[in-house]
Amino acid sequence: MARPSAVSLPTSCELCPRRCGANRAAGERGVCGAADQLRIARAALHEWEEPLISVGPGSGAVFFSGCPLRCRYCQNDAISMGFAGVDVDFGRLVEIFLELQDERHAANINLVTPTQYAPWIVPAVAEARRRGLHVPIVYNTSGYETAEAIRALEGTVDVYLTDFKYAPDAVSSAARDYSRAPEYHDEALAALDEMVAQVGEPVIGEHRYPVAGGEEAAPALVRGVVVRHLVLPDRIDDSRHVVRELWERYGDRVLYSFMSQYTPMRPDARYPELSRPTTPEEYEALLDFADSLGLEDYFWQDGPAALESFIPHWDGTGVLP
Repeated sequence: MARPSAVSLPTSCELCPRRCGANRAAGERGVCGAADQLRIARAALHEWEEPLISVGPGSGAVFFSGCPLRCRYCQNDAISMGFAGVDVDFGRLVEIFLELQDERHAANINLVTPTQYAPWIVPAVAEARRRGLHVPIVYNTSGYETAEAIRALEGTVDVYLTDFKYAPDAVSSAARDYSRAPEYHDEALAALDEMVAQVGEPVIGEHRYPVAGGEEAAPALVRGVVVRHLVLPDRIDDSRHVVRELWERYGDRVLYSFMSQYTPMRPDARYPELSRPTTPEEYEALLDFADSLGLEDYFWQDGPAALESFIPHWDGTGVLP
């Protein structure tokens, strides 16, 4: 597939903190798995994001193939490491954005694991907006970003939906053990600083969508940052460290989402704690801690979220015309 002149791929890739130096313009694959083609596993309405994101019919989620972080416990490992998906061109990406808005009435365009495809995404959003795209752009990331990469997204992204997974390497070995990324905390914190500076405090508007006999409206996040933290098994002290640091640094300038949905995909002999779900007691302990800090309003999960039935099918839905 020929690339339009708007898409400029790196000859020594530094889009993520791994800075692997792959010559992607020449077809060399980076650590993330991506090379010189744009690959998408699914493009469809998604109902399982936070309530201000999955509004009305749902969030218009575009799941990109590959991932810079590649956590050993990833519940989406079929696309993050298995690289399941379909190659598409720049023009098709623009069409996908518009179809999700105009035909599926999505509340937003939700770019899931987009880091490695930023060279396509920035000009594609610009072209889609020129053709009538008006819903917010949500950048749904593991948090493993460079501040420089986030800075380059200014004017493209309206909402950052970012993980903040790990405490510093000096406090916990989790980032090193589970993601081979001891630098995760420092890179993610610098990137988060840039996100907050770029889009500011949360702004809640509304999303209007058609229903039988008329139209409905629901509250929707149109600008701001949502920081997610997943509680991992046997890592409650790490979670407390992360939540305290985030609250002391950002206060109510961001929205918080604390997740219990850790889903063990297979037994892990090296790290056996990853072979079981997070317990209700572990999750409640974090929520109690957040309350004790003075967090009065945050997203939390109720009931059994650690189910494989919540994981989408990577069958190329919505990718091809």
